[in-house]
Amino acid sequence: MPITLPGAVADAAHAHVREVLDPPILHHSVRVWLLADHIGRREGVDGIEREALAVACLFHDSGTAAVYDGPQRFEVEGADAARAFLAAYDWPEPLVRSVWEAIALHTSPGIAERMGTLPRLVREGVLADFGHTDLIPPGDEEALASALAAFPRQDIEAALSGAVVAQALRNPEKAPPSSWPGGLLAAHRAEQDRGGANPAF
Repeated sequence: MPITLPGAVADAAHAHVREVLDPPILHHSVRVWLLADHIGRREGVDGIEREALAVACLFHDSGTAAVYDGPQRFEVEGADAARAFLAAYDWPEPLVRSVWEAIALHTSPGIAERMGTLPRLVREGVLADFGHTDLIPPGDEEALASALAAFPRQDIEAALSGAVVAQALRNPEKAPPSSWPGGLLAAHRAEQDRGGANPAF
């Protein structure tokens, strides 16, 4: 289903990630955008900052894509992918850096929230999509429900944890201890016979 994005760069970002991400991860990325954008607009986020938020949300799990499966943690690979994508556009470097930070830090609780508007909003969008409904202002759930329903979850917990673990099994350096990927890898190794979502998700 088409979504309305706040500009040509965000449209191009959506077209790009649609080509490289697995469907459950793509749907999750769009839902994170819908949630983060909803929170951000209530705070007055608009213009190019709103478009940058869209790019950050759409790319936040792009490091799970085969084309971006480099030697670094998937969060960093995704951040680098977004920076490379934005190089084709004349965006101010501080804004590009904020997009990079939002993606690289989205699995870093207590850090992302203190690194500026974009990192905080991407982190909140991710948390909201994984059940932290307290981040959505009371009474706003119904306004978001139909938009979110257009992008079904498709067992995102198993899909995302599976993608991160598969990369880490090929290259354990992508999942250092005490990182979110490291926790997923350790749980996978401890309970390989458990089906469904990774127990550390």
